[in-house]
Amino acid sequence: MEKVHLKVQLGGEMATLLITLYAKAEDSRLPDSVLQDRHAAAAVARIDHDFSALRMPRDMMVGLALRAHTLDGWVREFIELHRAATVLHLGCGLDTRVQRIDPPREVAWFDVDYPEVIALRRKLYPPRQGYEMIGTPLSDLGWLSQIPTDKPTLVVAEGLFLYLRETDVLQLLRTITTQFPSGEIVFDAYSRLGLALASRNRMFRATGAIMRWSLAHPQELEALVPGMRLRAEQWVHVEGDRQQRARFSWRARAAVWLMRRFPPLRGVARLVRYRY
Repeated sequence: MEKVHLKVQLGGEMATLLITLYAKAEDSRLPDSVLQDRHAAAAVARIDHDFSALRMPRDMMVGLALRAHTLDGWVREFIELHRAATVLHLGCGLDTRVQRIDPPREVAWFDVDYPEVIALRRKLYPPRQGYEMIGTPLSDLGWLSQIPTDKPTLVVAEGLFLYLRETDVLQLLRTITTQFPSGEIVFDAYSRLGLALASRNRMFRATGAIMRWSLAHPQELEALVPGMRLRAEQWVHVEGDRQQRARFSWRARAAVWLMRRFPPLRGVARLVRYRY
């Protein structure tokens, strides 16, 4: 396949996909990588972009890879329980989750993102059985009519909801829990402090992306979206085993030590898992 040239219209939140893709690709080169995302590394090698200009620190590579690794684990658990499931990967960017998971043929997997992003995915990644890509703004919920409703449905949204307005997040979640009879929704969520800290990251700030939605307490969504019930939450980077925490620099480990001892700081960044 030919070398891909990124289009200039990948600005704002769409441009952040290059950051997360590169993080996972670089983490895969580390000897202690848990994600081992060789598919991301292959994609980066075929994109005509100066990724070195990001000057991405190792802590960020490791952190984004661990986030994806945890979500991948939840996806695998769901598929093991529901061999004939539907998976909706919202705001998929250039993430290679479907290749990493390699779901069985009975699973109907949909990657959903802006048309510009999906056009780039089609150039980068080959087709596969049971896999479809949908190019659409997520705010236009008409695309959901293309999704079958006869299977348990898992919704994955990694690095997505923080860029949406609260009204759009709630409308999307309410539509999903109404249209599909049962399933799970997994995503990352940030407190107001976490959102403020994330928005100061120089790489994300350079894209012009605006971070909007925060979640103080995961239980809040149970009241705002009827039918959603919190199943699990994980404080990102902290609740893993000691070996994984050791992958971070001493500065990052010191910050984690401090945050563990001040409960109000625990909600800075979470991974959450709901059933409906």
